[in-house]
Amino acid sequence: MTNTSDPVVQTQNLTKRYGEFCALDDLTIHVSRGEILGFIGPNGAGKTTTIKILVGLSRPTSGTASITGVNCSENASKIKRLVGYMPDKFGSYDNMRVREYLDFFGAIFGLNGKARQKRIDEVMEITDATYMQDKFVESLSHGMQQRVGIARTLLHDPEVLILDEPANGLDPKARIEMREILLRLAAEGKTLIVTSHILPELARICDTVAIITGGRLRAFGQLDEVMRDLCPLRNYEVQLVEIDDMEKANQLLQQPLGDTQISVSKQERTLRFPTADTEQALAGILQSLVSNGIQVAQFREVASDLEDAFLSVASGAKSS
Repeated sequence: MTNTSDPVVQTQNLTKRYGEFCALDDLTIHVSRGEILGFIGPNGAGKTTTIKILVGLSRPTSGTASITGVNCSENASKIKRLVGYMPDKFGSYDNMRVREYLDFFGAIFGLNGKARQKRIDEVMEITDATYMQDKFVESLSHGMQQRVGIARTLLHDPEVLILDEPANGLDPKARIEMREILLRLAAEGKTLIVTSHILPELARICDTVAIITGGRLRAFGQLDEVMRDLCPLRNYEVQLVEIDDMEKANQLLQQPLGDTQISVSKQERTLRFPTADTEQALAGILQSLVSNGIQVAQFREVASDLEDAFLSVASGAKSS
């Protein structure tokens, strides 16, 4: 997926203020051709503000945003041809079949006659939506509607796709299908910016991540590099046999771990903690639990994930 060519999407010191409120503060990111950027942040972090600037719907207070070198604020008509945007809420019209729906938007994009019908066939094939072309849009499942939404986004063959929560509300099968579509688009050279609250799913597809909170960029780079930077400690998990031992085990762990935060899940009978301790020290912790009568079902290292990285950034932002 990753391509090291010149950036297709680039922001430089991008800032947006509404009076005294700073919605976006000095954002600098770049995405290359064929790359998928995971754009991560809580509600109100500045993601929507960034997207509005990228698609030409809002002007920054300062800084620049460009797509294939075209300034997003100064060339809105060109940007509309370069970008395909799918919002998180699917918009449709009553009593309209899938092909009619795509035909309607194809006409809006200026596609004419046979060329429009040919392109509709192409985007339905890309998104595996051909079989549903005669179904009414409102009768489709959420996953099917999302595929139609991506097909609509592709009609004018944009260089860049900006997808807001494309996997939200999808069942496991539909998520896998969505993942395959996005990876295929990236392999064909499309540049994708994807927002999602489903971080494990996002980690499966993105090359690069940008984590934003409070309007400020907290982390940006290749996924593996960001993970190493934000999660330098190893996570260990202790699973107990008896739920009644949870409180005692927590107290025993606090002795060697000190101020380290221990996450407790009574439902799963687990205690989880980050550590830089040696294998010998960890063996001592396990021995302490066992010698004090705690029945341990598992004591294992748990790989850090994108959710851990995000929580690390979010907690750091709150304390700063």
